[in-house]
Amino acid sequence: MKASIAEPNLRKKICLWINDNRDQVVDLTLRLVKIKSQQPEGDIRAMANEIEVIAAEIPGVEVERYISQEPVHNLVIRLRGNRPGRRLVFNGHMDTFPAGDLSGWTRNPEGEVDGDKAYGLGISDMKGGIAASLLAIKCLSECGADFPGEIVGTFVGDEETMGILGTQYLLDNVPHAKGDAMISGDVGSPHVLRFGEKGMIWAKVTAKGRSTHAAHVHRGDSAIEKLVAVMESFKSLRSFPVDTTGNNVVSMIDHWSEKSENLSGDGETTVLKNVTVTFGTIDGGRLSNLVADRAEFTCDIRLPVGVSVAQVENELTRICDTTDDIELEITRRYEPSWTPPDHPVIEAVRQNSAAVFGEEPAVTMRVGASDARLYRYAGVPSVVCGLMAYNLGAPDEYIMLNELYSLVDIFALSAHDYLVSNA
Repeated sequence: MKASIAEPNLRKKICLWINDNRDQVVDLTLRLVKIKSQQPEGDIRAMANEIEVIAAEIPGVEVERYISQEPVHNLVIRLRGNRPGRRLVFNGHMDTFPAGDLSGWTRNPEGEVDGDKAYGLGISDMKGGIAASLLAIKCLSECGADFPGEIVGTFVGDEETMGILGTQYLLDNVPHAKGDAMISGDVGSPHVLRFGEKGMIWAKVTAKGRSTHAAHVHRGDSAIEKLVAVMESFKSLRSFPVDTTGNNVVSMIDHWSEKSENLSGDGETTVLKNVTVTFGTIDGGRLSNLVADRAEFTCDIRLPVGVSVAQVENELTRICDTTDDIELEITRRYEPSWTPPDHPVIEAVRQNSAAVFGEEPAVTMRVGASDARLYRYAGVPSVVCGLMAYNLGAPDEYIMLNELYSLVDIFALSAHDYLVSNA
């Protein structure tokens, strides 16, 4: 880390505080994991209550609660510095995947530490990230809040169901929920910083036919065969042309391909650079010996930077219009989003991750969605730096403790460096 980024004595004070207090992050994480906050129920009131208690113990912090719709309670935590400056936001979601059948768990889904691992439902996505954000705010507070501007924590519900009642509600209704930059501790890896996300379209296609007995097939009109033809045509979107001019997104993806794929799996690079089409559900017909009079599929289409929602929707419409009795419904859509990878907030997180781990993190795009896209749509440069997930959405979800500790260092030092630089 370059000492010129921050005043050396103050930075040393922050580092000493972290060394003495980073163990607190494990206790905070377990406190949050113990509280149920699963979707689709979406009841995060108990989580909001616990975070409010934790935040109230941080000197100088202001806590506000915003209820978008019961039971979605969103919190805004505010720590002001001692002089004017930028606003940095830590964003985190309090809801988790549903627990499902707990019989497969061999560890306590409400939180357990064993050796170098911590277990629990939602511990990676993203209660560990919230705990690290809270402790980073506490660090900056107890070191005297000697920084320009302010730090805001937005802790929300509804992320697992696309954030309309959580992050989007705060961005629409609370001016100080926005900032000059945002850091998210959402699930991922502190070794791979994510500066953008693909766009998405969810489509439902319905085909109508004419039913008759299979012995008289000449009198029927198969909805299933129509549907299959449309599905085959939708696959052509996988080679949809991508406009790579005017940005360095593809070069960053390629540059960090090997490091990112070592953590995220072979093939991620191809996925990040191309349109993907996944057929999620299919249904049709009534009996094996009847020509189907109705059939339906749903699909998920992900768009890289360089392809717009409008372009893909136009192609979907064109394909569906070539076959009679086909109905297309777009049920969800959002555009690709990205922050220039050399933005100061990303650079601060990159430098601190490199200093903590002794190696450069990858800086690339993210295949999945997060609330960071909503901040980017609001004009707020954003980066995701979270915890590596093991068994995400499955029994015995866990994280590595060394990553959890490191996240506190990265968050606290990056917040300070971003706010102090060019102040």
